[in-house]
Amino acid sequence: MDFSPSPRAADLTERVRAFLAEEVEPAEPQYHADLAEARARGEAWIPLPLIEELKAKARERGLWNLFLPKEHAGEYAARFGTDGGEGLTNVDYAPIAELTGRSAIAPLVLNCNAPDTGNMEVLLRYGSEEQKRDWLEPLLDGRIRSAFTMTEPGVASSDATTMEATAVVDGDEVVINGRKWWSTGVGHPDCKIFIFMGLTDPDADRHRRHSMVLVPRDTPGVKIERLLDTMGIYDEPLGHGEVSFTDVRVPAANIISGPGEAFAIAQGRLGPGRVHHCMRLIGLAEMALELACKRGLERTAFGKPIINLGGNRERIADARIAIDSARLLVLNAAWKLDVGGPANALSEVSQIKVAVPNMAQQVIDLAMQIHGGGGLSSDFPLAAAWTAARSLRLADGPDEVHRGVVARIELGKHGAKR
Repeated sequence: MDFSPSPRAADLTERVRAFLAEEVEPAEPQYHADLAEARARGEAWIPLPLIEELKAKARERGLWNLFLPKEHAGEYAARFGTDGGEGLTNVDYAPIAELTGRSAIAPLVLNCNAPDTGNMEVLLRYGSEEQKRDWLEPLLDGRIRSAFTMTEPGVASSDATTMEATAVVDGDEVVINGRKWWSTGVGHPDCKIFIFMGLTDPDADRHRRHSMVLVPRDTPGVKIERLLDTMGIYDEPLGHGEVSFTDVRVPAANIISGPGEAFAIAQGRLGPGRVHHCMRLIGLAEMALELACKRGLERTAFGKPIINLGGNRERIADARIAIDSARLLVLNAAWKLDVGGPANALSEVSQIKVAVPNMAQQVIDLAMQIHGGGGLSSDFPLAAAWTAARSLRLADGPDEVHRGVVARIELGKHGAKR
């Protein structure tokens, strides 16, 4: 196995590092100040001009849509700003994702923000030419945003086969009914398209019952019921929403890949997406560890630097070991995805989905403790970072589901039945 990046990827990584240092990091305090003022005016869901300025600078430097996968990017990479005119492997993109994870706004600035990345990959891999023209191209161009509506409030969505929302084929239309929540991105005014997952054929095999359908936001019967906070944080201007669909009708041509293909699509979508999430979390943990070290060296208590009190040196060492171990685990999963696709990395992807958010949460918690009361406030990025890490222990499948996948595969090596 080889985790070393290609020369092109190494160059892009250094250019992203420079762009973040020169443009994004200096702008972040102003961004958060602008957002606070917008909240006070009741306008937090309106995109801030600063983000659009940074996006334009990223495109000028050729640092746009870097998430595009090597095997599927093709003409879209050349047309929509990915420097070099081609995509990247998972191993090549991983260090870029890690760098962007250090910042609250970098993924958005580079057009590498979830759930748009996953939705664009779905359209790239499985969309029809018409679907790509109408929705993929505007997403790649950064003119619109998107949401993925799968999780439901009325069922345990850790088992997606239990979902109650329906997408029933009726002649040349699909009729959609149901209620979804934790639909990330629906708060953004530029969110124009939803990928809806619903039950199409209840009598089919349990993994062939569901379909993914493109639903424009302005379709009659679609209603944003409310925006949800994550432990008090609304994540403006993207947000997570509860959305109802009442007798929504869209053309049958809006079904992605065909009726009953939702689980097959999800399998291809979620593997790379989980690598992206985990590498961004590693960047977040690195940021937290840096802040912990600086704070521990600068502050004194009881006549000593805080770093020399209460076993903090050992905790710093443990954090370094944990971050580096997690990074290697993610790179291994990325490499297995590259050489054999999602089916080759089922256990590895589930392993990182358990290990990395837990690691990040613990490292960020250490940094919060060293910062004292300040670590709980918005004066530092740690409280929001901890919330992000904690939420990712549920998003894209809770820890328990992924541990179950790892155990099933491991026990299967010894003859255990599913």
